[in-house]
Amino acid sequence: MNGHIFYTGGRTDALRYAEELLRHRGFLFADQPDNSVTHLLLGVPSFKPDGTLAGEESLDVLLPQLSKNVIIFGGNVNCPALANYKTIDLLKDPLYLAENANITAHCAIKKAMCALPVTLHRCHVLVVGWGRIGKCLAALLKQMGAFVTVAARKEADRAILSALGYETEDCGNLNYSLLRYRVIFNTAPEMVLPAEAMQYCHKDCVKIDLASAPGMEAEDVIWARGLPGKDAPQSSGTLIANTILRLIL
Repeated sequence: MNGHIFYTGGRTDALRYAEELLRHRGFLFADQPDNSVTHLLLGVPSFKPDGTLAGEESLDVLLPQLSKNVIIFGGNVNCPALANYKTIDLLKDPLYLAENANITAHCAIKKAMCALPVTLHRCHVLVVGWGRIGKCLAALLKQMGAFVTVAARKEADRAILSALGYETEDCGNLNYSLLRYRVIFNTAPEMVLPAEAMQYCHKDCVKIDLASAPGMEAEDVIWARGLPGKDAPQSSGTLIANTILRLIL
């Protein structure tokens, strides 16, 4: 379509679904990387914590086979190896980030439900952080009938939360109130609940950390990063494909 030829690099489950949708929309995909490829599609995020490409391929092998004019789609693509290429970072696209936060929230709730011996209805839940994921989580939990409290640092955010019908907590003053919560979701990328605070948690509290940096310090924390690609690859792949379609058509 329009002369676009894609190659999917660093193959992941989410990318397989993205490729399937884009093929359905008429886009061509090369079976092997070569100079005919106009767009390289990488995972979102594109790299593992150790800096290697997400999936099974290597940039050192992949890039020399492609044209220097190839356009690269991915996430967090500020990598030295890509410095001389045109890149489009989906993790800087506001619409992508908003929908990805919603998928993440659904996946986080699924993890909590698998870990709990009770339903979330009438369950006391604490959401730490009022960013994109925190907003989506709080809304979904409230719809499910949970008693939702949101911890936020800013007084202005807590005022809005109260107006929206949520209980609120100050992130800097959580210790003694933790006992009431059966589930704690952290979305703040900083240490909000150190070990000395976590000792006040209910003994059966389910603790799920969604942030890019640890925000809870306890042995039984469920580390849940990169959930869309792991737990909802079709939803993640559909979002990647739809974002690409929106950006290039």
